[in-house]
This record gives sequence, structure tokens and C-alpha cells, in this order.
Amino acid sequence: MPATEAVCFDLDDTLCVPDVDDAELHAAAFDRVDADPFFTWDDVNAVDPHSLPTAGTLEGFFENLFRRVAADVGGDPAHAPALAEATAAVLDDADPAFREGAQEALRYARDRYEVALVTQGPEDRQSEKLEALGIADAFDATVFCASEPDLAPKPDPAPFRRALADLDAAAAETVHVGDSLRGDVAGAHGAGLHSAWVPTGPVPEAPDPEPTYLLDSPGDLPEVL
Repeated sequence: MPATEAVCFDLDDTLCVPDVDDAELHAAAFDRVDADPFFTWDDVNAVDPHSLPTAGTLEGFFENLFRRVAADVGGDPAHAPALAEATAAVLDDADPAFREGAQEALRYARDRYEVALVTQGPEDRQSEKLEALGIADAFDATVFCASEPDLAPKPDPAPFRRALADLDAAAAETVHVGDSLRGDVAGAHGAGLHSAWVPTGPVPEAPDPEPTYLLDSPGDLPEVL
């Protein structure tokens, strides 16, 4: 690929993760909807997230996920919307923490390239995370999909093209780093960017689409730039 001139980052599960473990998240979500748990977090982890329909919001992702889990375990999918909203609320209340290797990757990119943030979440929610992490001023451009009604969410190429325009960068010389195969990798490729996929779960034998780079950790990013 041509020399890199810009790097785009996703936020959730790429640069940061919520400081709450799965068991706490599971219990707190059911507490908020006042329902008895009818699945375990192991049931959740058994679902391949790449098989779910694309969702433009965190709540939408969890609703799709919980509907699938309910079908798998014989539960009532009618609980999925409320559980999704509760899960997103628990995550919102949790303090963000850098994903392992992410702080170093961001620092490396900032020292050498133009850097953008391309995130699905709304500006108010995501800005709080950036402030808590101490990186509110780390980006040369920011794109908050949920805060712009006329901007389609990832994997639509529009958010990536917005970032390129704000950076005045060429797509062929830009790498997008993200954890979502369908949202980040597919969206980046649709806009002509290269991709560095940093999955948090199981990796299929033949990822579709195939990322430009498959990294075990965001901390491996310097090796491919």
C-alpha cells in the first residue's frame, strides 16, 4: 500500500472498553428490567457477532444480540429491547478504560500522522469517554455518526469520507482501526481506506470482508504502518 498519511480510529472496543466485567453487566441489566435471567453470559458469548444484522446504535446491536440468544435458549425475545436499553445504560454508567495496547497505538499514530475518530455513538456520550481517558484533544477530526441525522452510520462509507474530507487525506493512504468486521472493516473498504481489524472475540477462518491487516491487539498497529 502507499505510504500512510492518516489513521482513523473507532472508539468503543477499539480504543476503550467499559470498566465492568461480564457478570456485573449481565446482573445489572436484568436488575434494571426487573426480570429473572433466562440466559447466561456464556450464552451471549456463544453468538457470533458477525452473524447479526448491522445496527447503527449500541442499543440496536444488543437488541439483535439478545433476540438471537433468546431464540437459541428458548427465551422470550420480547425482553430484548428493554434488556438492550438497560445494558447500554449500564455501559454508559461504567468508567471507560483503555483497551490493552490502545493508548500506545494512538500515541504512535498521533506522533506521525493525521488522526481522526469515527464512532457510531452520539457526541455527548462519546465526548465524556474521551474526557475521562484524557484524549479529548487527541484527534485532528471527529465524526460522531449518531449526532448527525443526515449521516448514515458505519458500515456506510459516508462517515469515513467525512473524516477524509476533514483531514484532507487520500483514502488510499489512510488506515482505519476498528473492532467490528462488518462496521469498521466493510465501511472502511467501501470508502477506499485500508483496514486494521482488532477483534475482541473469535476470528472466523475466512473473515468476510478480509481486512488489510488482522491484529491481535491495537498495540500491534505500529508494525503495519
